[in-house]
Amino acid sequence: MLDTKDFNFFESQNSFDFKGFLFKIISYWKWFVISLILTFVYAYNVNIRKESIYGMESLIVVEDQNNPFFTSNTSLVFNWGGTSDKVQTIITTLKSRSHNEIVVDRLQYYIKYLKKGEYFYQDAYGEVPFYVEIDKTKGQLFGQLIKIKFLSPSQYELSVDFGETTSASVIQYADLAVKPVNVSGGEFKKVFKINELIELPFLNLKLIIKPEAYDYANQEYYVRFDDFNSTVAAYRGIDVSADAKALSVVRLQMEGPNKYRLVEYLNTTIDVLRKIQLESKNQFANNTIGFIDSTLKEMEGQIKEAENELKEFRRGKNIFELEEEGGSGLLSAKLSGYDVEKDAVNRKIAYYNLLKNYLEKTTDYSKLPAPSVAGIDDPNVVGNVSKLIQLSAERASMSYSVKNKKMFSEFDVEMESTKKVLLENIASAKSGLALDLSLINKNIAKAEGEASLLPENKQEHIKITRKYNLKDKIYSTFLEKRSEAEIVKAANISDIKFLDPAKDVGGGLRGPKTSINYILAALIGFLIPLLIVFVITLLDNNINSVEDIQKLTAIPLIGVIGKKNTENNLSVFEKPKSPLAESFRAIRSSLQFMYKKQQKEGAKILMLTSSVSGEGKTFCSINLATVFALSDKKTVIVGLDLRKPRIFGDFNIDNITGVVNYLIGQKTIDEVIQKTHIPNLDVIPSGPIPPNPSELLMSEAMAEMIEELKGKYDYIVLDTPPVGLVSDALELAHFCDATLYVTRQGFTKKGMLNVVNDKHKRGELQNISVVFNGFQNKAKYGYGYGYGYGYGAYGEAYHDEVEPKKGWQKWMDKFKKNS
Repeated sequence: MLDTKDFNFFESQNSFDFKGFLFKIISYWKWFVISLILTFVYAYNVNIRKESIYGMESLIVVEDQNNPFFTSNTSLVFNWGGTSDKVQTIITTLKSRSHNEIVVDRLQYYIKYLKKGEYFYQDAYGEVPFYVEIDKTKGQLFGQLIKIKFLSPSQYELSVDFGETTSASVIQYADLAVKPVNVSGGEFKKVFKINELIELPFLNLKLIIKPEAYDYANQEYYVRFDDFNSTVAAYRGIDVSADAKALSVVRLQMEGPNKYRLVEYLNTTIDVLRKIQLESKNQFANNTIGFIDSTLKEMEGQIKEAENELKEFRRGKNIFELEEEGGSGLLSAKLSGYDVEKDAVNRKIAYYNLLKNYLEKTTDYSKLPAPSVAGIDDPNVVGNVSKLIQLSAERASMSYSVKNKKMFSEFDVEMESTKKVLLENIASAKSGLALDLSLINKNIAKAEGEASLLPENKQEHIKITRKYNLKDKIYSTFLEKRSEAEIVKAANISDIKFLDPAKDVGGGLRGPKTSINYILAALIGFLIPLLIVFVITLLDNNINSVEDIQKLTAIPLIGVIGKKNTENNLSVFEKPKSPLAESFRAIRSSLQFMYKKQQKEGAKILMLTSSVSGEGKTFCSINLATVFALSDKKTVIVGLDLRKPRIFGDFNIDNITGVVNYLIGQKTIDEVIQKTHIPNLDVIPSGPIPPNPSELLMSEAMAEMIEELKGKYDYIVLDTPPVGLVSDALELAHFCDATLYVTRQGFTKKGMLNVVNDKHKRGELQNISVVFNGFQNKAKYGYGYGYGYGYGAYGEAYHDEVEPKKGWQKWMDKFKKNS
């Protein structure tokens, strides 16, 4: 089972050192600079390769424009409903497919005019000195660039690069049909004159120069014929909204790369809407005029026939005698009056029958004439007919842009209820008209009874006169109604008025959002190296700071050794006043204190080991021995790393004889001891590599060698193999008064301390301390160690040279002191 100490160990392993991470981020500042440079360069290239996007807008106001000639008798104005209804209808219409098809077709925006820019083809609509006139019934090259190069003011070269293909597509805008045609492949090139009709299998157009164009010779432009439906779909994205404060005001906004095109489209779409709205507003008048014209045409023959019949009857007769005697003139006038009244009632009944037939058999009410054409002025009938036509028009308009079935069903329900009310109005009105007709028929019968008492020729005259007067009165009435309708139509004005037409007054730039791209570049440029540093920190299993050692082991830290400052391992001897030398002296002082505490007399034996090779065990052995020797203590370094001997090279001595030769009995102790150029310091190298190093170190000869060395030296420094790789060092531990376990910054793995922890816990290594070697006070290793280990090691007293600190170094020192 794991005890509390084990849990504390794992908790310390998992804790994240934010302060060390901050210093590590600072150490990789070059990565951040490079990353930011790359992302900003990329953002700059993205920005310069994007088209500029402009925004244009226009404002319209929707008003109730009352016709000054409109009266309750005319009822010829189409009613769109209240202002809010008009606004919603206008918004829906402006975004509808059918409306935008009309605008795109009028402006021919499916023809693109381009010029070649540095990074892309720019929309040059409004800038090009020409336009093309096409025959919509003939094919135009579809979706491919057509190059126009002006050779002179009157000639241009037309070229198309077909590449390796022998087939191209052409589009006929009359029916939007796309068909394949055969081409020769490669580049087609031919010179044409301005205004010359081009008739090619893949192109049928005429290039016309604008009146205001000048200085266009040697200029190059491009033309492209795009898909009509795709172009319409793009313009249906127009932003149309009612003003929140003034509901009758509608705002139109568009964005695109060409301001001239935006302005023209916004103004044209309103012009088209105004025309459509005015036509709808005149719908009753137009229907009435059409109905009356067809009726008058039919009646012209009838009235002429009646007139001829009357003239023929009167020929050779005394007209005054026919009209005056017996009051026949008065009787004829009375009957004619009754006939007109009867015709008026019959026309109303006929209109109601027509209306009823429309309601029962069709859903298209656009052709209905106004009720006033039949003399109907019932406000219920007029209002409901107007409402029905309005609902029908709105539904037809929405069918192109709205796919919400629920909304259509709501329209259908409202139209159905209006139809029911109208049918009830028709039934009620026809009942009243039937009574009126019955009364008129009685009056006519009475008058005809009186007329039957007159002479036969007078009766015939009254009959012919009645027929002519009725036709003449009806014709006059229809002429009056037609004139009335024409006046209403002429006086009508659109309810849509420009409040602020679209206009390019400069500015209007909406994009690209270069600032956003640069902000994103800064974020990404910082986050990428930050993430990399975080991953490096997370995966870093090396010991990088004193705090790492303190978290991973309870073994005391005896000293911190800086990075080697010489080419060889004799750093203390060559630079005795350096901070590195002071750190070794500090360890010497700590060891002397330890020996004093142990009340150790005579020769002292010190063993240095480590986890693996490369941690600086030999470097520390040589320099600790040098420190002892320079303090006038007879010191010897014994190379006991028999598998990988290294101790001899720095002293310019050979490794021919050494410890191995003594242990196998070939040499005496004096024969294997070699003097060095450092006073009081001798070296016993390892000697030749033996086949059984562990057995030699465990032999009695090893103990004898130690005893002989005790009699000759004050300090014996044993340079042993790594304890993490072989067990040789453990066999020598019982000879030693103190053991130094060497770790190296950025090299020793954290898990390696588990080995020495276990051996220390089992008592296999006594009086052991940790040496932290190769320390650099750099941010990438976390924050530095500056407390107590190494008297003067990082002070200002024993430096060979003191370099002035730079600004950022002063800031770092200040930060560490404050933290």
